[in-house]
Amino acid sequence: MSKTTEHKEGKAGVKVVYFPSKTLADGSHPFLVRITKDRKRKYLATGLSLLPKYWNAEKSNYRDAIRKSYPEPHREKLLKSLAEWETKYADAADTLASADEQHDAPAVAAKAIEGRKAARRVKLLAYCDELSAGYLKAGQTGNATVYRDLRNQLAKFIAAEADAPAPPTGRGKAEAWSVWLNSYDVPIEKANVAFCREWEQTLRATGIKEITLSLRFRTLRAVLNQAIADGLMKAGSYPFARTVAEKHKMQVGKFDVSTTKRALPREAVRQLEALVPATDRLRLAKEVFLFSFYCGGINFVDLGQLRWRDLSFDSAGTPERLSYVRQKTGGKFSLKLLAPAVALVASFESLTRATPESYLFPILDAARHQTPTQIKNRLHKVLGQVNQDLKVLAEQADITTPLTTYVARHSFATTLKFAGENTAIIGQAMGHKSEAVTAVYLDSFASELVDTAFDKLL
Repeated sequence: MSKTTEHKEGKAGVKVVYFPSKTLADGSHPFLVRITKDRKRKYLATGLSLLPKYWNAEKSNYRDAIRKSYPEPHREKLLKSLAEWETKYADAADTLASADEQHDAPAVAAKAIEGRKAARRVKLLAYCDELSAGYLKAGQTGNATVYRDLRNQLAKFIAAEADAPAPPTGRGKAEAWSVWLNSYDVPIEKANVAFCREWEQTLRATGIKEITLSLRFRTLRAVLNQAIADGLMKAGSYPFARTVAEKHKMQVGKFDVSTTKRALPREAVRQLEALVPATDRLRLAKEVFLFSFYCGGINFVDLGQLRWRDLSFDSAGTPERLSYVRQKTGGKFSLKLLAPAVALVASFESLTRATPESYLFPILDAARHQTPTQIKNRLHKVLGQVNQDLKVLAEQADITTPLTTYVARHSFATTLKFAGENTAIIGQAMGHKSEAVTAVYLDSFASELVDTAFDKLL
């Protein structure tokens, strides 16, 4: 006996729409799939976008509204991609309507992706751009640059593999990059084992160093881990080995990134302390090194951005603690200032202390260095000068180890280790995630333990 019902299920409406109310970082607006059922709507991102100058708002259908001035073959590729999106969801709507089962707009979306979680961002390079933009917005310009560089390198590889035009480079290329991205970007799940191995061989052919290979693939691994967390990639498509049994997958640890670790003996640090630099520039290099050594190996990028408000003072007005957030990891630090660090702070007071917002070190100028890019460029320039000047100071102090700001950080850790301090405490003081730290706050180990550890530097 045939099934009969009083209800006849209607078909959902599916249409690709241009969404000018949302503007992306490059000034373009996204295309969305709109599903309408029973007067309720659901919008789904396609990962595709278009600059407004190429859109004719007087036309209702995207096939007619995308202006012919949009360069070919990009226009043809965009039209094809949008048609695929529309067909995918229209077919799902047909299937559910034919089955005559009650459903809504989300059910159409779920049917179209066959139970897979809908991807909000589906393209590899565009996702790298979003991560980079997120770091830049958070003021983490170093991480933003790393993800942007990964995107650039991947774009070159993807273009070569597809026999496509080279991706646009340089400043002022946002529009050209948007056009190229819409035409040649690949799905995130394209980054499989074969993709990674081919990219590795391509990079090796350029003579790239192992440490750079390691950086490229560790960054890609971080991108894909985040993509899985965001529901943009199946865990089964992940190309990197998580266990020793996954020998067929990419092993990031295979890259030889061993470097010679350099640290000064405590007596060599005292030799540097005793040296009287001949110029203000050399004096700054010495003070940067020593402040980093006495303050947990603080990174130069963080040191250069310290402000007077990051210090707390005792009742006599003497600085006693430093609190700051590490730019690279977001970890929060609070550490007591030893007497040598207090003396260094005092030497800057008349020079830099105007307001609590003034920078502690005479490296950044709040009036001149305001944007993240300006701050990053200034720190990069001064870091080069400081490392150059530290080599001069090492020679003058009869120190054979080539000095850099990194040596101060490593010397801090080594000095405490030789004094018998627990490795976990040292790792906590330096913000090392490899020490199985489960919280970003310094007091996950008792603050007094870390304070006591610092006394061993004296």
